[in-house]
Amino acid sequence: MSRRPYRREVSKTGWWLTHPRYIRYLLREVSCIFIGAYAVAVIVALWRLSQGRAAFDAYMASSHDTASFAFAVLAMLFALYHTYTWFQVTPKAMPLVFAGKRVPGAVIVLGHWAGFIVASAIFWFLMAG
Repeated sequence: MSRRPYRREVSKTGWWLTHPRYIRYLLREVSCIFIGAYAVAVIVALWRLSQGRAAFDAYMASSHDTASFAFAVLAMLFALYHTYTWFQVTPKAMPLVFAGKRVPGAVIVLGHWAGFIVASAIFWFLMAG
């Protein structure tokens, strides 16, 4: 006797819209594209800086438009989302044991956010000075 197993129909294009967890997963994956594109823009800026002040000023002048600003804001938002999701998974990826006891996940996440805030403050202080 042969039986055909049940096969659930899955949309080839909209499967990720069926559950909020899938949407969050796909947003995290898409964030890498924007972060990578922003990294390329920074590398191009550094390359133009190596060519001299005139080349760098021309590059900066060409990047002062609404589309560039919108892209930078979007890339920053995706970078913050990527950071948030990574910090949330850190206790599962890197469980810590201190004095024979497991460190609570909330402490690990808060420690990462504290380090992020301190590093950002130092960066902004150095950039302003």
